[in-house]
Parts: sequence; C-alpha cells; structure tokens
Amino acid sequence: MTQLITTELVELDQNLGNAPEAVIRHLASKVAAAGRATEVEGLFADAFAREQKTATGIPGGIAIPHCRSAAVTEPTLAMARLDPKVDFGAKDGPADLIFFIAAPDGADQAHLKLLSKLARSLIKKDFTAALRAASSREEIVELVDGALADKPAAHAAAAPAEAAGSLNSTGQSGASAVAGAGAGAAAGSSGPRRLVAVTACPTGIAHTYMAADSLVAAAQEAGVDLQVETQGSSGAKPLDPAVIAAADAVIFAVDVDVRGKERFAGKPVINAPVKRGIDEPAKMVQEALAAADNPNARRVPHFGAEEQAEHDAEEKGEHIGQKLKRALLTGVSYMIPFVAGGGLLIALGFLLGGYDITEVADTVVVENNFGNLPEGGLTTYLGAVLFKIGALSMGFLVPALAGYIAYAIADRPGIAPGFVAGAVSGFMGAGFLGGIVGGLLAGYMAHLIGTWQVPRWLRGLMPVVIIPLLASIFASGLMFLVLGGPIAGLTLALNGWLSGMTGASAVVLGIILGLMMCFDLGGPVNKVAYAFAVAGLSAGSADNQAPWQIMATVMAAGMVPPLAMALATVLDKKLFSLAERENGKAAWLLGASFISEGAIPFAAADPLRVIPASMVGGALTGALCMAFNVTSQAPHGGLFVFFAIGNLLMFVISIIAGTIVSALAVVALKRWAAPKTAATVETVPATV
Repeated sequence: MTQLITTELVELDQNLGNAPEAVIRHLASKVAAAGRATEVEGLFADAFAREQKTATGIPGGIAIPHCRSAAVTEPTLAMARLDPKVDFGAKDGPADLIFFIAAPDGADQAHLKLLSKLARSLIKKDFTAALRAASSREEIVELVDGALADKPAAHAAAAPAEAAGSLNSTGQSGASAVAGAGAGAAAGSSGPRRLVAVTACPTGIAHTYMAADSLVAAAQEAGVDLQVETQGSSGAKPLDPAVIAAADAVIFAVDVDVRGKERFAGKPVINAPVKRGIDEPAKMVQEALAAADNPNARRVPHFGAEEQAEHDAEEKGEHIGQKLKRALLTGVSYMIPFVAGGGLLIALGFLLGGYDITEVADTVVVENNFGNLPEGGLTTYLGAVLFKIGALSMGFLVPALAGYIAYAIADRPGIAPGFVAGAVSGFMGAGFLGGIVGGLLAGYMAHLIGTWQVPRWLRGLMPVVIIPLLASIFASGLMFLVLGGPIAGLTLALNGWLSGMTGASAVVLGIILGLMMCFDLGGPVNKVAYAFAVAGLSAGSADNQAPWQIMATVMAAGMVPPLAMALATVLDKKLFSLAERENGKAAWLLGASFISEGAIPFAAADPLRVIPASMVGGALTGALCMAFNVTSQAPHGGLFVFFAIGNLLMFVISIIAGTIVSALAVVALKRWAAPKTAATVETVPATV
C-alpha cells in the first residue's frame, strides 16, 4: 500500500494566505505536484465545494478539508502548520493544523479506513500537541504514520477515542468503547442509560468518524451507554436490532439521509449536522437524555420519511420556501428521464414520418408490421412506432412529477398517492401545474399521516396500505372535486398566452430565461428556468410551438457560459492560469453538450467578472432564439440533438453570438476591472 503522506506533502509554519480557499488551493497544488492528482483546479474545486457545504474547522485549532475527487489518483494526506492561523469555521477560533485529505472516487476500503483513523486521531490532545511541537517534516510524517499504525508513542490517546478507533475495520464506530463505558456506569449504579447514534457526512471520511468518537467520549463521561453506527466510506455495520430496541433515544449527527432510518421508528430523536457531533457532543447527549424523558419529544417517523417540517426548520434552518424548492426540483429531476427519452423519440418520429404522423400513428402501430407496411413504407412505420413510444413516455410526465414531489416530502409512502394525483391532473387537463399541486397535497398528507401514533400491530400496514389509501383519497379527491377545473382553466390560459407570444413579448421572455440560465450555472435559479421549460415541453405541438421555443431558448442560453469561457482562454491566454486554460479545453465539449457546469471552475475563481459576462451573452442568445422562433423538442443534448432542433441555423447563430459577447466581456473585465483581492496560491501546473 502506498504511503499516504510524505515529506513533500508537509508545510511547516508557513503563511499560505488568510482564507480557507487559499490554503486548500495550495495543498491541492502540493498533491498534484507529488503526482497524486491529475490537476490542481479540479481537486481544488471538489475540496472547496465540500468546504462550502460545511466548514471543516473543529475545536482545538484544527481543520480537516477533505473530498473525493476524480482528479485524485491515489489516497493522499497533505499537512500544513500555519503561521498565521486561518479561520476554518470552528467555534473556538482559527486553525493552525490543517490536514487535507484527498481520496479518489474509487478509493479502496483499506485506504479509506486509514484516512478515517487519522481523522479520529486528531481529536486526541496529545497527538495534536506532538504535531505542534514537531521540528521537521520527517517528524510529522513519523507521527502520522504512528497514528495510522496505532503506535503508542504517537497515539497515546484518551481511552474512549482509542477504543472507538479500534473498531474502524468493522465500520461500527465506538461499539466496544461504549460497551466499556456502559459497564463502568453499571458498576456504580443500577444500570446506565442507553442511547444509539448514527453519524454520516457527504464524503464519509473524516467528520463521520470524528463525530462518532466525540459522542462516545461525551457519553462515557456522562455514564451513558452509547453505541454508534458510522455510515461512512469505509463501510458500515448496522447496529444490532436488539441494541436499537433497548435504546432510550437516538442521535442523528448527519449531513445526509440516514440509511435504514425506519429501524429507529418511534424513538425520541435529536437530529443535527454532523459537525455539531464534534463541536457539542456533551450537549447532544444531554439533549437525547432529556428527549427520552419527554413524552412529547420528536420521534423518528414510522415509515422512515424525512423529519417533520418544523424539526427540519429548527435543526437545519430550512424555511418553507427551501422545502418547496427541494420538493419541486426532486420531482423535476425524476421526471426528466421520461421527458428526455420521450422527447427525443417524438423528434425521431417526426424526422422519419413527418408532422402528420400524429394523426395516423395509433392506426399504423396497431394495424401494420414489417410484413404489412403502411402507405409511405418503412420510414412511416418506424416513425409511427418511435412517435408512439415517445408519446407514451411523455404521458408519464405529470404523474412522475407529482409522484416524486410527494416522494421528496414523505419518502416512499408518498409515491403512490402522488402518481395517482398526477394521473388525475392529466385526466382533468390541469397539466403540469395540476401535477405540482397534486404532488404537494399528496406528499404533505402522506407526511402528516405518517406522524400519527398508532398501535404497534398497525405500524406494518401504515406505509403500504393506510398512508397510500388515505393520502390518495385526499389529494385526488381534492383535484376532482375542487381544484382540477380551475387549474385546467389556468393551464389553458397559460398555453394560450405562450402560443400568442410574438415580437417584443417573446424577446423579453427570452432575455429573462437567458439571464436565469447563466446566473448560477446549474444552481437553483438555473434549475427553475430549466424546470419551467421541461415541465411545459409535453404541451408543444405542430400547432403550438411556444413550449418548444422556450426549451430551445433555455438550452441555447445554458450552453453559452462554458463555450464563452473556452473562447476567452483562446482570445487572451495570459489572463488565465494554466489550470483555467486546461479547463477551457474541456469546456468546449461541455458547452456543446449543454452542461452549464463547465463554467463553474472559472466562476468559482472569479465570480464577479465571469457571471455578469455570462449573463450578458445568455440574455442575447435567449432573445435571438425567441425572436427567430427556434424550437427544440429535446430537453437536453445541445448540438448533439440537432435533429430535434427547429431552425437549426439560427439556433447555432444565436449561441455563437452569445458566446462571442460573453467571451469579449470577460476578457474586458479581466483586463480593466479591479483585480481580485482574495489571495490565491498556485505553485504547479494544472496537469502533471
């Protein structure tokens, strides 16, 4: 197994800048310089994106920025002892010990376990004290290697954390430690209180295990028997069902969904981000004990759904608008495969059979076959088949949208009532607006029913019978009896307005959609514009091409930012780093494929100049597409779905115009606008 850290990956008492961004970039450059990553910028982007989700500073002047990245070729540690310190978001102040953990996307379990073990060692005071006292890079490497090998000299740690680390190979953090803690407590009393916990973070390398060890140590000090299940990268061994059944309460210290949450159904629960398990473990243990004694405490729902809405708002700061946005985007993301496949098949059907295929497709696919071809021959027959498959796929658009909106709110029990409400919406002519309303009604009703306290014998029937039945009656009944008609009228009016758009009004809509697509490059605003286009795509037809025009506008504008950044790196190379020039080469293909995220590395490095420049070009492209009635029957693919584009020449011209304007704008801003103030450090080329 290759060595995780070497002397060339260590920096001692260096000034690496005054912000986490600069430190992470410098350490990423050291990893690349050591031949352990293919590029700096890709690794930095992944690590800094992880840092922005949750700050990696922990108490004691330590920070552990980490990520999985396709740019990493082998698991690596890079370490810096900073002078001066840099604030990585810890409650007790800036950090001077920085460990950068870089893991490949497909890292093997042995390496991941070592990385996790190192992260756990960093909560041990004597280990961090030895790191601060080390006088050479060689000594740092020796200390880290000792920690990974459990050598006493470098690993004389506190008992609870030591025991927790000893079970790293099983993936169940802290089980032995808490057993000892429980036994100790039992010796002095009639028996310890019992808690269980789950810890998990997005990458599952550092915070997952550090939170587990911190909770174990805090529980031992309180005389509490705490067993932890770590759902991390090095594997997870589920807690024994008997241990869960005997627990008084459960702690979820997680940044991602808990796997197998239904195992804890009915238990009082404390739910918080994983970092709180590191920063405030004792407080979380006390809160769990208090919840166990409170008959009105929040409990894990019986069907493993998301926590109650109020609880999410309190624990995660997610307000109602964010919940609605998350639910809607979940519905759209699951709906897109139906639309993508269906839209492309319909476009191929038109290509082979012409627009008249809509009138004869049903008859052709039923009455004809390869031995009995219809008038028009093989192309008409294949066109009818492809069109019909696409039309049937598109028929799932509204039910899938509604079903997965409900799923985002109520988990699996919401799917059936959501699909039914979506089908009712389609039957009533309420379209995607009705699907959204029906999905929300079904999801919130399923969620509400799932919080009911029912006898144990009835719990098994709740997710498969009771919740789908009652939520379907409620949501679909409202759609039939009250809401379907008015929403259908609104949908008809909206389609009429879109169909009647001409001239200035269409151009204004194109400008707005272009600005939205380029504002955050795949973020929420971009997704809202894209969702609007995709959701209306099924309403398009030869007689009503406005939805197809909107789809073409959104796709063309979304292609502009990466193409513009690629062009800008060609127009004036010296304005861009070597890493950016390398990213520019890839951005050509990403832009042509309608992957707006290809511009993110440029925007992350220089948002105040890249994003406005992108928006200018995107607005121009959107305006031109609408003005020249460009259409797209495909929801994705960029130039590679040329056969689904109407007025292809103007589609290409619109994209070229926006790309040139954005590229010139970003070059001009970089030449003459005020330079960036943020410190950046880059000592090696982007590729090695």
